[in-house]
Amino acid sequence: MSASRQKMAMALRAAFPHTLPVLTGFTCLGMAYGVLMAGKGYGPFYATLMSAVAFCGSMQYVAITLLIISFDPVSAFLMSLMVNARHLFYGLSMLPRYRDMGKLRNVLIYLLCDETFSIACTVAPPPEAKPAHFYAVISLLDYFYWVAATFLGGLLSSLIRMETNGLDFVLTALFVVLFLDQWQRKENRASAIIGLASAAVSLLVFGRGGFILPAMGSMVAALLMGRRRLCR
Repeated sequence: MSASRQKMAMALRAAFPHTLPVLTGFTCLGMAYGVLMAGKGYGPFYATLMSAVAFCGSMQYVAITLLIISFDPVSAFLMSLMVNARHLFYGLSMLPRYRDMGKLRNVLIYLLCDETFSIACTVAPPPEAKPAHFYAVISLLDYFYWVAATFLGGLLSSLIRMETNGLDFVLTALFVVLFLDQWQRKENRASAIIGLASAAVSLLVFGRGGFILPAMGSMVAALLMGRRRLCR
């Protein structure tokens, strides 16, 4: 075995255990996404292609609705920007860590997601593994989990007739779990309250059909204005 393959093998052995929680979560969420896409008339190929190219979990769930209604490019763009705005912030924080990764840098940036960011920020590469290889393996494993689960969900749905009513609640359940996780940390409760208040006020003012974009816009504005106090 060549030296480069040995290094990649060491990185794989070191990184894989840290991605097991992501494997568990992505298996459930990815399969549900594949089933929902199949329920809207998109087979395993299109569902897998969407996951492989977009790779933006929560926005992919939102896009299921956008694919079956009259196309509004401006609303779709703003929705995508708001839902994925968090990538701008944690992506910037990863630039110093990815700066010396050579050709892998662009790949790591493209494959960066919430779960990969969480692992990369909390786990240091072991001495026997090259940092570039370690972070690349984490990113590629998480990416593979999501794409493979999507394909499996779409394939099962095409082979077995499934009832999909209520399955789209999986995304709501995911956000509830994420919210509760943030609420348990006292330093994050102010941000959580801002999110709830923004959503409630926007719902009252704009109604169920148009409150999401104003809510997310007001959240971003409130967090930016109060960032000094929130970051203490």
